[in-house]
Amino acid sequence: MIDLSKPYREMAAIIARFATADQEYASPIEGLYFNRRSSPTQPIHTTQWPCFAMVIQGEKSLTLGGEVHRYGVGDYLVVSLDLPVLSRVTKASRGQPHLGLGMAINPRRLHEVMSRAPATALPLDHSRGVAVNKASADIVDASLRLLRLLDRPADIPAIAPLIEQEILYRLLSGPVGPRLLQIATVETAGNKVARAIAWLKQNFVHPLRIEDLAESVGMSASSLHHHFKTVTAMTPMQYQKQLRLHEARRLMLIERLGVGSAGYTVGYQSPSQFSREYSRLYGLSPLRDVGSLRVPEFGATRATA
Repeated sequence: MIDLSKPYREMAAIIARFATADQEYASPIEGLYFNRRSSPTQPIHTTQWPCFAMVIQGEKSLTLGGEVHRYGVGDYLVVSLDLPVLSRVTKASRGQPHLGLGMAINPRRLHEVMSRAPATALPLDHSRGVAVNKASADIVDASLRLLRLLDRPADIPAIAPLIEQEILYRLLSGPVGPRLLQIATVETAGNKVARAIAWLKQNFVHPLRIEDLAESVGMSASSLHHHFKTVTAMTPMQYQKQLRLHEARRLMLIERLGVGSAGYTVGYQSPSQFSREYSRLYGLSPLRDVGSLRVPEFGATRATA
């Protein structure tokens, strides 16, 4: 049995040199991010981009539609499309801070890897857009080699994209491969759900008619509803609502908009409905929630494990 403890210790040492305080860090490698936390955190609402993430030290959880995915050292997380989630560090201390890395999944490089990989039949895939699996020795090794490039910055432009593609290949060859293939391959149900999500992100302030959305991606309304909920653990209407509320919260926290203006900007015509739905999601009324938060603690838009 291969001992993976040494690679994790080396990865932790590298990340700790770059992540010196409790926050998110963009590394010198494009699309690679770090996260450090010295204590467990409260749940953070965020819209997560497609990513590969690993906990190098500590533990974390991610909640999608009421389903909790827990992961720690030895696991990896894959998010295959844009999803509103709750992210939380569950194990961390000053002596052993949570350290994590996250790599954005670049669609262009994913397609390049797919074009060179052996042809793979697409099995029917009914899994969520979030998955946690045990990290293989190959994934750990590639991740470590990617981090080592930080000490050789001249090598990053030439070698980092190659290691990134190797990681994508390992993911495609592993348990999450069918999900990534379904999302990336045209005319599969997963790809159509991804296109529906892209449409919702661009048009969430407008009233939603499921029939129009289904027609735009070439599905029946019932089929879209079924496959959308299978992948995201929520209906298109629930997804749109979370997008609206996340954006309204950002507008109030970052842009300093008032409650009424924020609700109206994201598509709510009724202030009472906005306040009711906001309270249901965040647990507090808009005024109380915003008043209790500091801007630096507001969630990031990428998972960094």
